[in-house]
Amino acid sequence: MGRHTRAVAAVGVTIAVAAIAGCSGSGAHGPAPTKTTANSAGQAQAAAPTESNPPGDIPDNQAYVAYRPTSGSFSGFTVKVPEGWARTVQGDTTTFTDKLNTITITSVPASAAPTTGSVSATVVPKLRAQTPKFAAPKVSEVTRHAGHVVLLTYRGDSAKDPVTGKVVRDAFERYAYYRSGHGVNLTLSGPVNADNVDPWRIVSDSVTWR
Repeated sequence: MGRHTRAVAAVGVTIAVAAIAGCSGSGAHGPAPTKTTANSAGQAQAAAPTESNPPGDIPDNQAYVAYRPTSGSFSGFTVKVPEGWARTVQGDTTTFTDKLNTITITSVPASAAPTTGSVSATVVPKLRAQTPKFAAPKVSEVTRHAGHVVLLTYRGDSAKDPVTGKVVRDAFERYAYYRSGHGVNLTLSGPVNADNVDPWRIVSDSVTWR
């Protein structure tokens, strides 16, 4: 074999070796391996996202339980409330709290069903005097499972936290229910930036007369 022929053969062997090394994934210069999480069946599985709720948001998986007052002047109704919330009873008023959210249920004697006019004339001035920085009252009539109810929405400051001293700007929904001489006022409140539309609808739509 001539000198020129031997040189060409040597170059060919060098190229072949380089190609084989490049195809191997175990070499120092090979592509980095892709890491996946596998389930028990050996299938690749993406990591589940972590849920992060803004302050005051009630979780989507919150469970609800039926509550019926056992004290007070009227107990002829039930309402669903979030399970596990702290409960305080004082006369005809029951309050459920959890972190920054509050549900207040009050039964009252009533000679007639509430109207948007009566709530505007009597309830709004009273709340304006009681609620720090009361603002943006809006009265309307809405339909819930129990029938037509009067809804008052407004905003106000929460009481100062006894530990941190912080005050939260709250959004309020006050529903006035009525049946046969009895009224039930249901007030739902939480931080203005919390997205509690669905939980508050569950609670306000759950009032049932017995």
